[in-house]
Amino acid sequence: MSSSASATVPESTRYSLWNIWIVSLAIKALLSIGYHSTDFDVHRNWLAITYNLPVSKWYVENTSQWTLDYPPFFAYFEWVLSHLVPNFVKRDGCLAIVEKGVYSLPTVMFQRLSVIVSEIVLFLSLQWCVDSSNGRSEARRYFVVAASLVLSPGLLIIDHIHFQYNGMMYGFFIMMINSARLKKYLMCGFWFSLLLCFKHIYLYLAPAVFVFLLRAYCLNLNPNKKNLPSRILATVRWKNLFKLGSVVIAVFTVAFGPFIYFDVMPALMERLFPFSRGLNHAYWAPNMWAIYSFFDRVLIQVYKRVPYTQLALQKTFKFNPSLLEDTEKLRSSTRGLIGDNGFFILPTITPQMTFILTLFYQVMALIPLFLQPTFHRFVGALTSCGFASFLFGWHVHEKAILLIIFPMTFVVTRDRQLLSAFNLLASCGYVSLFPLIFTSEEWLIKVVFTLLWSIIFYYLFRNVSRIPKRAVARSGYLLERVINGYILGLVPLVVLVSLIDVFEHKYSALKNMEFLKLMMVSVYCGIGVISSWNRFSWLFFVHDSIWRDD
Repeated sequence: MSSSASATVPESTRYSLWNIWIVSLAIKALLSIGYHSTDFDVHRNWLAITYNLPVSKWYVENTSQWTLDYPPFFAYFEWVLSHLVPNFVKRDGCLAIVEKGVYSLPTVMFQRLSVIVSEIVLFLSLQWCVDSSNGRSEARRYFVVAASLVLSPGLLIIDHIHFQYNGMMYGFFIMMINSARLKKYLMCGFWFSLLLCFKHIYLYLAPAVFVFLLRAYCLNLNPNKKNLPSRILATVRWKNLFKLGSVVIAVFTVAFGPFIYFDVMPALMERLFPFSRGLNHAYWAPNMWAIYSFFDRVLIQVYKRVPYTQLALQKTFKFNPSLLEDTEKLRSSTRGLIGDNGFFILPTITPQMTFILTLFYQVMALIPLFLQPTFHRFVGALTSCGFASFLFGWHVHEKAILLIIFPMTFVVTRDRQLLSAFNLLASCGYVSLFPLIFTSEEWLIKVVFTLLWSIIFYYLFRNVSRIPKRAVARSGYLLERVINGYILGLVPLVVLVSLIDVFEHKYSALKNMEFLKLMMVSVYCGIGVISSWNRFSWLFFVHDSIWRDD
């Protein structure tokens, strides 16, 4: 290529994810015949429902316990996939509506391939981020960000072993983020609306998106009008508000219109928001409620085994002592079963309480965003909303940790002070996903891959992140070393949990404490996630220079 031709090529295009994508495809292809969870049959059943039944029956069909409980666009996606199923896969039982799926390798390979192909959305969105960077330095930072997300251990564990379609979802999410960075506000609203109609868990982040678009695109807080009524009217950019509202309404109309027409919206909404489930998911997510549940179990043992504590505990917490005599209920509360098992000594947490706590911490994060609607403040608010929802939400899934890790990755290179919070979050977050994969064949993959990812991107993020303009206090260096020590503590934790896996079939004492290893991981990682939130919140609310756009 001549020098004149090369000069017209943006420097950011030199950073391509193609080689990394090929490597990731090879890894995922090797995992295609390995372990998969019950989520595999969930999606197989959704293929069958959307293929065999009319739209009006999708959200009322319940032959299998794996009923359709995602928003309409995901149902449409399953419908499209179902019509791409080859005949030999159909004969394998892929599209049969049955109580429990009966299938073999053809169905497994088809669904594995559908996840791999759908993840092209993630690749394209990240490549767009790199290509739209402003200069080589920014492109380099975004390339490291993109590489860390393409190779995310969380996506490998959840999508390509456990089985889900999160890669495609986060592709839409990243398109929304990059649209906000480029100030393409209508596209930002479109991609997020599309995302909500695919998977409603992203409602956790909706307050930040709403405030950002309202403040940056729909409001003018300095109208040049003399009288008060005119100034109030001029505060709203009515044309922008109409355009944004039209985009959002159009997306939701396409998604929910058929179900409104067939009068199945009540059934659809009940599927999307099953509040009858308990506070904790089957396997405790590493959040505040994991710590709260752990303390409840500790107090039970204190009450039973430490003399003279019964009266003090009863007087303090005012619980019913007869509950502690129900041995079967005590055991069921630590088996990791879905359901509202409640607490025995500590006060019961209600959905209303979790909603109030989540809303409070989200509003706290939205105030700085409203006052300073920059792109980086927006991503910081997304991260804070993700933290609040994950730590205080009702029936939070452990997989929702990615809702914090992904947006935080986009700002971690802004300032090296953010690295300690990010490293703690990513390490504890990814390790907290390990119990999802409990087969010995995949043990080495999840552990080694996560370890290599952590080491490689620990150094890459340090190399590309900005050094703070002002000197970091000695206490900051001390804090970083404490955090690194806590992260290293994950190594003996993983070893101990693995040893329990090996010996629990040999020793009855370990078998009777089947939830012990899950509790250990949830509590240790929960403390790490909460500590990361504290560190990030301090930087978000105090260090204003990090969140200004350059």
